[in-house]
Amino acid sequence: MSSQLVTLEYRKGVITLTGLDTLPYCTADPITNTLYSYGLNYKKIIEYLDDKNIRYDDRVLDLLPLKDLSRINVKLRDYQQEAVESWCKVKTGSIVLPTGAGKTMVALKIMEIVNSPTLIVVPTLDLIKQWTKILSRNFDIEIGQIGGGIENIQPITVSTYDSAYIKAPSIGNKFWFLIFDEVHHLPAPSYRLIAEMMVAPIRLGLTATIQREDRLDEDFPYLIGKSRFQITAKELAKHNYLANYTIERKQTFLSKEENLEYKENMIIYHTCLKKIGLRMNSHGAFKRLIMISSKNNFARRALVARNKAMDIALNSRSKLTEIGKILSENKNIKTIIFTQHNKLVYEISNNFLIPFITYKSSKEEREDVITGFKNGRYKAIVTSKVLDEGIDVPDAQLGILVSGSGSSREFIQRLGRLLRPKNDNKQARLIEIVSSGTSEIQTSERRHRKIEI
Repeated sequence: MSSQLVTLEYRKGVITLTGLDTLPYCTADPITNTLYSYGLNYKKIIEYLDDKNIRYDDRVLDLLPLKDLSRINVKLRDYQQEAVESWCKVKTGSIVLPTGAGKTMVALKIMEIVNSPTLIVVPTLDLIKQWTKILSRNFDIEIGQIGGGIENIQPITVSTYDSAYIKAPSIGNKFWFLIFDEVHHLPAPSYRLIAEMMVAPIRLGLTATIQREDRLDEDFPYLIGKSRFQITAKELAKHNYLANYTIERKQTFLSKEENLEYKENMIIYHTCLKKIGLRMNSHGAFKRLIMISSKNNFARRALVARNKAMDIALNSRSKLTEIGKILSENKNIKTIIFTQHNKLVYEISNNFLIPFITYKSSKEEREDVITGFKNGRYKAIVTSKVLDEGIDVPDAQLGILVSGSGSSREFIQRLGRLLRPKNDNKQARLIEIVSSGTSEIQTSERRHRKIEI
């Protein structure tokens, strides 16, 4: 047992310790004669000191005072209750539920149980608004906000990832509980610092899709803990918690001119890849191609040719014809059309007189389109990636995927926009339109790979 008193303090995202030469989870600073560690390791450090009977003065925490939260008046579904119980066994880790399965309600129940100062981190300002509204309604207290030009820090505060990254060094010791909504964003090189600089030992991640294409989801056990509960849309549809659904793939054909131009660019692409010796089937190959394209002429030519070919496949004229047929066959059915890029959004909007939402849409324009879609003024809307997450989209029965990436996460998020139970018990339908004879076929297959939806 050490007779020397160890002092722990919190300084700008880092725990500093004086009075010891070495300690697990800590790095020594020979200049200041102190040990330091990320706030993330606070609980482990305290447990180690207690286990070794080392006396310490803990000056780390500066928690915001929180009165007892009121009980939320809602009966959880069986799978939601199971998710809560699974997470509460360890009080760390993620809960993975499909879009429309009630992730927010699960989080509210957990907040009631934990009853501690809580920071909720979300990707968009729209989600700040949604979370603030539901938290205020259920707990009847002032909810803080960090983001969108507002900095109002309360015992329960909602922040964007961008703002939490900036503020983490100064607020990292004020909360005991962290909730990361759309937690798949967290392992990004900047956002991960939010988890690392904050001391809160109790952590919850929420998402519909935990996987990342860059494999950084392998860092979740370190940042917030392992996944504690997961259920698929298919399982929930069996019990009528979500709508049953079908997925169709319709292949269209490039025109003679489009096909010739596509093939010419793909030949240039593969020839240049061969010259630089880059195999695109290896992990991280495309990112490497982008990195070397600024210095290598063949890499730059490969990238330009590849982008031209993809633009032809994603935006072929035959896709517009197919969209027209589908819309004609499904009049008066609420439809969301998804594309990869805004160029096609505007073209579809102009061709079929359909309102659109893109990241360039103003708040007023976005709200008008969503309200109009909700009350039936608009039967169809077209969008790029902006509706994939972070916006409460009204119920739709038909989705048309005109173009997209090979990301399973993106695919599941778009499917999730259709899965809220229908009053007439009708099935939801997602129709993928892909250009035959192009790499878009492989992209579509990647969207489905290893994902039970």
